[in-house]
Amino acid sequence: MHDEHPHGLVHDLQTLVHTAPDRRQALRWLTLGSVAPLGLLGCGGGSSDTASTSTTTTTGTTTTGSCSVINNETSGPYPGDGTNTANGAVANALLLSGIVRSNITASIVGSSTVAPGVPLTITLTLVNASSSCASLAGYAIYLWHCTRDGLYSMYSSGVTGENYLRGVQVTDSNGQVSFTTIFPGCYSGRMPHVHFEVYASLAAAVSNTTVGDQVRTSQMAFPVATCQTVYASTGYAASVANLAAISFATDGVFSDGTSTEMATVAGSVSAGYAASLTVGISA
Repeated sequence: MHDEHPHGLVHDLQTLVHTAPDRRQALRWLTLGSVAPLGLLGCGGGSSDTASTSTTTTTGTTTTGSCSVINNETSGPYPGDGTNTANGAVANALLLSGIVRSNITASIVGSSTVAPGVPLTITLTLVNASSSCASLAGYAIYLWHCTRDGLYSMYSSGVTGENYLRGVQVTDSNGQVSFTTIFPGCYSGRMPHVHFEVYASLAAAVSNTTVGDQVRTSQMAFPVATCQTVYASTGYAASVANLAAISFATDGVFSDGTSTEMATVAGSVSAGYAASLTVGISA
């Protein structure tokens, strides 16, 4: 992982302890901090919930079968959700004008730079694992991820003035949101991933200033074969070696399993990719 956080390793560890939805996991990172790579520390670990339902239902045009509550993960030191600082100021992309958007490839305030990379469309379907996988409308989902170089806008050196690859959408009648973005890179110590937070409403999301407003915080994983194909293309050279040095078994977040977080992905480098994931919560 790129070690550009302005406050260094100690701050990142403290941030995880104070901001992680699963504090026991964050404390475990703190214990391992003297030996774990910063890439692992940067995004925290997860815990698994067992609540699930196997009833198949059809709601609107969305059909879902068995579903489980998605693993809860820490948001890491680069969430930009108002819970920590970057460059001496509170980092809160949720307060930016225009943050409610489907296309997150460009910065929206202070810059209009577009993040380069292989096109990717992400569709999340929010369902109630406690009620026959019923679609959940009216929830807000804040999604963010790193660039193809493994950098996080607002935080990492060279992109602190950018706010691309961050956005909020409200789930429709089918419980779905869609984001147009780029395929994220793979930085040292972590498997490729996308972060997201679920809020009960748009108002709850864009007024967020404290930990605990989120209904769920998790991450999306990608099939290794797809990542290898993408990283063989122009612009992802560093990701090739980083991906080869990590696995789901050794990843600090996904090592406890990816059954609820693995995206279904289709497409190609030339045409772009589409990734989808059903996100189960208890509502």
